[in-house]
Amino acid sequence: MPTGHVTRGTTGTNRLRRVDRWIASLPAFRTAADPLVVDLGYGASATTPLELHHRLARVRPEVEVVGIEIEPERVALASLSAKPGVSFRLGGFEVPLPDAMERAGRRPAVIRALNVLRQYPEEAVAGSWDLMVSRLAPGGVLVEGTCNEVGRVASWVGVTSDGPQTFTASLRLASLESPLIVAERLPKALIHRNVEGERIHAFLEELDRHWRYNAALAVYSPVQRWVATVEGMRSAGWPVLHGRARWRLGEISVPWSAVAPA
Repeated sequence: MPTGHVTRGTTGTNRLRRVDRWIASLPAFRTAADPLVVDLGYGASATTPLELHHRLARVRPEVEVVGIEIEPERVALASLSAKPGVSFRLGGFEVPLPDAMERAGRRPAVIRALNVLRQYPEEAVAGSWDLMVSRLAPGGVLVEGTCNEVGRVASWVGVTSDGPQTFTASLRLASLESPLIVAERLPKALIHRNVEGERIHAFLEELDRHWRYNAALAVYSPVQRWVATVEGMRSAGWPVLHGRARWRLGEISVPWSAVAPA
């Protein structure tokens, strides 16, 4: 039997574009000997697996995406949209692959699980991470997180066989009033930790402080304001990853240790 339980299945066009763009940049995907990617818990339609394949194929044309859902009716419906490079499978956190892939010993380079664990209790996170990661190819990455209904606010954790490695927040800058809005869409491992004394709370408070400090730059563009905000975070001692090319997309990433539950 699949591991897990049926969730709401909410989905939508372009909802996961921010995390897809981040996955496309991952060395674990770009350099994978077998660019196999799983979309776990894709929801009530085939939309997000198809979009994921379309975006990743720009980087690796030979990419294959397997959509996995725990609800049989969703799998039956999505399978009507299967095409070369995109297939669908009934399953849960055990991440079963199509029989031919299993027989060939294939394993995904990336597993994307967005808006799934959000609907589980916090104590289910570690075990679910471990189970999904156990199915990855060597060097593979689990990308687990959540976003709002239209994909303008998102955050996720990058998890490997060595445990959680990174935390990323990604925001649509054109309509951003405060980066604190991401608190509503933190991964399950963090959403209940946004309180005094926790690292994620300190991180978000500092991020908002720098965003407000750089308010004058908004007359040039929200992108310039955000880049200055992220630079301010780095100058303040936060171990911010990457550089301006990614910051300009509305992203900020830090090592997991910077925001991990105390």
